[in-house]
Order: sequence, then structure tokens, then C-alpha cells
Amino acid sequence: MQALGPEGLARDAALDWLYGRDGDLEKRGIRSGGGRIGGDGPSALTTVDWLNDITRLFPRETVERLQRDAIERYEITDIVTDPGVLERIEPNPALLKAVLQTKHLMNPEVLRLARRLVDAVVRDLMAKLATEVRAAFTGTRARRPSRWKQARDFDMTRTIRANLGHYRPAERRLFIETPHFFSRTRKQIDQWQVILLVDQSGSMVDSVIHSAVTAACLWGLPGVRTHLVAFDTDVVDLSSEVDDPVELLMKVQLGGGTDIGRAVRYGAGLIEQPRRAIVVLITDFYEGGSPSSLIRTVRELVEQGTKVLGLAALDHDANPSYDTHTAQSLADVGASVGAMTPGQLATFVAEQVGR
Repeated sequence: MQALGPEGLARDAALDWLYGRDGDLEKRGIRSGGGRIGGDGPSALTTVDWLNDITRLFPRETVERLQRDAIERYEITDIVTDPGVLERIEPNPALLKAVLQTKHLMNPEVLRLARRLVDAVVRDLMAKLATEVRAAFTGTRARRPSRWKQARDFDMTRTIRANLGHYRPAERRLFIETPHFFSRTRKQIDQWQVILLVDQSGSMVDSVIHSAVTAACLWGLPGVRTHLVAFDTDVVDLSSEVDDPVELLMKVQLGGGTDIGRAVRYGAGLIEQPRRAIVVLITDFYEGGSPSSLIRTVRELVEQGTKVLGLAALDHDANPSYDTHTAQSLADVGASVGAMTPGQLATFVAEQVGR
């Protein structure tokens, strides 16, 4: 077996600094027993040294994965609480999550540095989502033809009708020679309220981040008035901060219990025109309050004509983890329950507003 060169040894040392603390390595035969022994070798890596090394030794995607494992798997919090680290580190979503989860441990100077990281990641998320939101709100579909050919405006019914003469029974295929498309038109639209109720328990941190960014992108759009409410056992209306998602996220307090029903009742109290309101409940549906009260409030909202979305996840991946029993109970009384990416939520809101 060929010996590792200097760069290979450096990579091995950097990986061992992180994954060498895994207590299961010996059980899985990856490391022989006995542990490390003392000696006169080089001094142990600090977190700052390690970050410098992995940035030099690995591609960016690998660096982000190593940083994420350090934070989420091994809880190495000094990655986001050490000023020396924060001054060097490249912002990414995993670090944003870590800042939100540990900001209560930070002194003012560290918090100032951490805020720079939050601002950079949020700005990147905003830029990506704003493109999707603009596309969703470019106008509602009208029933007149359009010369502009865009897949989202494809008029399937008219296209099939116009091309029936090209159907080949033997092949059971319809050949399209002339596709047809809807046009989109800006029309006067009534004001809608979009009320985002966001569970700020620790497991919902991804959804909290994307809710703040989504609310900021919806803020100020024609026909939409956005509210953002965070809750655990208490309810905090953050609507006044929606236009500044960085400030909003720095105020969120992750953790604590959960009273979903209380948050929904608060959201119901904000509604001015029931049939022009969308309540988006973003939670894992683990209710610490009264499930029957929650279900009753959602039923009342649906019966008055308000659209209720229950989202078990609102983030880039939309991977839900939730209490299926409570979610099913809300679906049974008329709520739409599932998971969405922020772009999908923006499209849903645009479709409702444009009707």
C-alpha cells in the first residue's frame, strides 16, 4: 500500500480531527482499540486551524459538508461563537442555522460578526426566491391567445382541439403542429392577507429561515398584505420586521414548548375579509396545547371561507417530519396539509390573488 503524501496526510488529519471523535468508530472496526497515545508530535488543531486547513485542502462542497457535520453532528459551537472563526468562515445555510441556535451564547462583539454571516446567507436566499416570486406574480392567465410561448401558459384544451386532425389511431398518438398558449394580463386585484404562522421550536429552524425570507419577498407585492407570526407557547407578531428578514431572524427565539391552537386563534383575529385571507400554518403539528381547540379553530376558519394551509416543512428540500395524527385531523376539517418549497408557496399565493 502506497504511503500518503504530505497533502494526503493533511487531509487525513483534518478528517480525523472531526470524525475521530465518533465513539462508534472502534465498534465498526474503523479504528483499532487503545485510542491515541501521548508524544512529542505537533500540537492539536484548534477550530480555527481546522477551518483554515479544510478550506485549503477540499473543494467548497466538501467544506460545507464538513462544517455542517461539525455543527449538527458534533455540536462544535465555537465555529459560530469564536470571533477568530467568524472572521474567516465562508457563509452558508448550515452556519446560518447554527447562529440562530447559539446566538443567545454570544457576546455583543461575536453577535456583530455573526450578523454579517446571517446577512450574507439571507441575501443569497432572497435573490434566489425573488426570481421565483416575480415569475409567479407576473400576471394571471387570461382566456385569450398569446404569441408568447411559455410552458407555464400552455393551453392544453385548445391545443388538443386544434390538432385533432393530426391524431394517428394506429400509433395512438396526437402530433402537435400548432401549440396554443394563454396570455397573462395585469388586472385590478383585491387585497389579500397572507398570514404566516411559524412554529419556532428547535426542529423547525429551516422553516423559520425560509418563512422569514418568503415573507420578505411577498412584502409590498400588489394585492398582498403579509403578516408573520412566530410561536411556541407564546405568540410574537413580527410583521413590523418583515421587510428586514435579518433583523427578524436575529429576534427569533428557537426552542420551548408549542401551543399551535393559540397561534391559530391569534392569526384568526388578524383576518379582515375571511374570503380574502390565506392562513399558512408552518409546524410539525406536535401540539402541546389542546388539539380539540386547534381543530375547532381551523374548522371555523375553513367554514368562513378562509384558505388554510398546514405545512410540515417550508424550505428548499421540503422534507416533512410531523405528527401525522394531528395533521390528518386538520385535513379532515378542510385544511390543505403537506409540504412546500418557498417558490411553491409563492405560486399558490399568486394563483389565489389573481383569481
